[in-house]
Order: sequence, then structure tokens, then C-alpha cells
Amino acid sequence: MKSAVETLNPTRVRLTVEVPFEELKDSLDAAYKKINQQVTVKGFRKGKIPARIIDQRFGRGAVLEEAVNDALPKFYTEAVNEAELNVLGQPEVDITELKDNETLNFTAEVDVRPTIEIPDYSGIEVEVDAVEVSDEDVDKAVEELRERFASTSPVERAAEDGDVVTIDLQAKVDGEVLEDGVASGVSYTIGSGELLEGIDDAVKGLEAGGEATFTSELKGGSAAGKESEVTVKVTQVAKRELPELDDDFAQLASEFDTLDELKADSRKRLENMKQYDQATQAQERVLEKLLELVEVPVPEKLLADEIQTRKHNLVNHQLGQMGLDLAKYLEIQGKTEEEFDAETKEQAEKGIKTQFVLDELVNKEKLNVNQEELTEHLMRRAQSSGMSPDQFAQAVVEGGQVPMLVGEVARGKALAVVVEAATVKDTKGEVIDLSDEDEDEAPAAETSADAEASAEEKTEA
Repeated sequence: MKSAVETLNPTRVRLTVEVPFEELKDSLDAAYKKINQQVTVKGFRKGKIPARIIDQRFGRGAVLEEAVNDALPKFYTEAVNEAELNVLGQPEVDITELKDNETLNFTAEVDVRPTIEIPDYSGIEVEVDAVEVSDEDVDKAVEELRERFASTSPVERAAEDGDVVTIDLQAKVDGEVLEDGVASGVSYTIGSGELLEGIDDAVKGLEAGGEATFTSELKGGSAAGKESEVTVKVTQVAKRELPELDDDFAQLASEFDTLDELKADSRKRLENMKQYDQATQAQERVLEKLLELVEVPVPEKLLADEIQTRKHNLVNHQLGQMGLDLAKYLEIQGKTEEEFDAETKEQAEKGIKTQFVLDELVNKEKLNVNQEELTEHLMRRAQSSGMSPDQFAQAVVEGGQVPMLVGEVARGKALAVVVEAATVKDTKGEVIDLSDEDEDEAPAAETSADAEASAEEKTEA
């Protein structure tokens, strides 16, 4: 077999392959054997039909077609390996010449990973928000904790802001009660905004036994997005009572003995959260700077496939779970379809460029992923997916997505290397040291699970 490579553009090549006919012998034998098992010829036992009889009865062309279809993947793979190509997706194959007992010639056009030159990134400088926790932040955190320990007691008066009411609901659309539009014994805190728009005004001023009707757009269910006439009946009004903010509350709500200790712990937790947010912000901004330094051509088909995958995941998974379609989502977001398409293309392009650049960095810096790092990453991914680690691990193995997870960890480590080399200052001018951050926790280096899996599948040879 002889092969040659022609570069069509930075992300696409054409392979020209010439195969001597004798190298098709194994595939021809396999073709005759397969046809033997599929056909019946009077006078011959099944599977024992001579090759010349198959040629006479069914045509040599049918045998050649079967043999070529069997052989092409093998010869294509050999040509790819010989040329040391890093291919993306499936090739477009064209048989240019097939002469019985002489030769098989074909071409294969396929997308390839572009050659990327990683420049010196040590000069990257970014600014991030300073870590600042005010007394007001601490007080708010403690107040939220206090809210969680609130108790309720029934009262015989009209409902007010902050009260917890028990209500029955009935929703009608076009005068018909919806099958999934009836609910009883629903607990609702007035002012929380957790139910339908307009319900606060409807129930305020009602006592137990009181009833009101209002119009609201349904957020979910069979009639999501439609205007509905909602009847609400209050069956109980209860007053929320907050515990006193003292040492007794600290002992009730935490492992601390005093309120001051609880507040100190809240301050520390808030600082840790802000430090994590700061590290994430640094990663995102360093990545933006890195991408500005690197010229990354993007294969058109890979980009088109990634855009389609992102739209599919949004429409069929995220929006579907919320009972919304794309048109309603765009209306809520205040975007036109053209704006949405442009944003999706920009995000997809950035995701592909990010993967290419960080993968090149993994190779350049010779970064490896050990079992402990992979396990820790799997645990985090399992937690974010709502699955147990065992369930998630089983799904990953069965789906053949272990290389995808390894790639995510490796890209996270690559970004951590760049962040460590960059100069990161906060808004106060202080230099931030991020060298101790967990290397594979690099949110900016990853896309959503579905999109990342899709991108990985497209990079398989």
C-alpha cells in the first residue's frame, strides 16, 4: 500500500491511497465466505459454493463491493497512522479506481487537529475581584441560618407578608380545569416568590377559609407558558417566629457555644467561598488572555456539529425539563433567534479552541493524570450530576467515557500551569498566589458534560 497526504487547509487533509490487489486477498476471502452463508445454489451445500459459481450467479462485482467495504477502514487507518495524523470525525471516502486483479485506489478527506504554537504565556496579567467580607455579609449569612430555624404557629387573623399560609389551588385554562392544575395543602411563605406571580396579592388579607381568584402565567406542567385563571383558598394562616439571636441560637444551629464563634465561622466560610470565586475568575480571565495569544483554526464541520449538539441539549434536556420550548425561552431571555444562534456559535467556537489549546499544553508540558486525580474528579462530577459515585462511574465505563474524564482532568491541570505562571492581581493591587489551588478544578477548562462528551466523540479517529 502507498499513501500520500495533501493539506487542503489548516484543518483538513486529503489522503490518496493505492492498494495492490494482492493486499485485498483476505477481504476477498471474507467476502466469498459471507456471501456463501447468505445464498443458496441448487446442487451445493450452504457454505460450500465455489467462488467461480458465486461469480457466475451473483457477479464478481458484488464480491468486489463486499471486499472493498471490508478493506477500506483498515487501509484508511494504516494511511492515517503512517502519516501520523490526528484526525477528527469520519472521513469522506471516494473510490477513484478499482480494477479487478490490478489495483484499488481511493481518496479520503478528513478534518484534522490544527498545528498550534503555544507562545510564552508567563507574561499574562489579569485582575480579579478582591476577597472582602463585610460585617453586613456576615449578618446576612447568620440571618439566613436563623430563617432556617424559624418556627410557625397558627393565628386567627388575615395573612400578612412573611406569614406561612396553607392553600388549595385550582388552575383553569380557557375555562377548563387542568388535570395537573389542582393541588391541596400547599405550604407557601408570602413574599418568597416561589409560586405563581400574583399569588402574594391574592392571599394577603385573607383569613382561614378565605378564597380569591387571580390570573397568572403558568411556569410548568401541561399548560406551561399559558395564561391561567387560578383560584386559591387559604386553609390556615401561620406566623413565622424567628429564634432570638444569642448564644442559645448558636448552640441550636451549630457546633459553637457562642454567637461570636458562629459569626467568626460564618466569616471564614464566606472568605473561602469568595476565594474560590476569585480563583475561578482568575482561571477564566487567564484562559481568555491565552486564547487571544494563540491562532486556532476551527474545522467547519466540527463547529457545526458542536453548535447542533449544544442546541439539542438545551432544547431537549434543559428546556424540556422546565416545560419550555426554544421560542418561549428566547422570549424570556429577550433575545432574537439570530442573537441566540450567534451566541451559541461563539460559545461552541470558544469551547473547541479551548480544548485544542489546552490539549496542546498537556502534550507540551507532558502532563499526566494519576488514579487519585481521576477518582477525585469523578466524585465531583457524580455530585454535580446528582448520581452516586458508583452509579456515575458505571455510566462512564459503560458509555466508554473514561478518556473524556481523563481529558477533562488533564486540561484542568494544563490551565492551572498557565494560571500559576501568570500574574494575578486583585482590584486593590495585591498579587494573588493561586499555586496551591486544586489543579484539576478548572471550570473554564471544561464544557458541560454533554457538550464535552460530544466533542470527545468527534475527536476519535
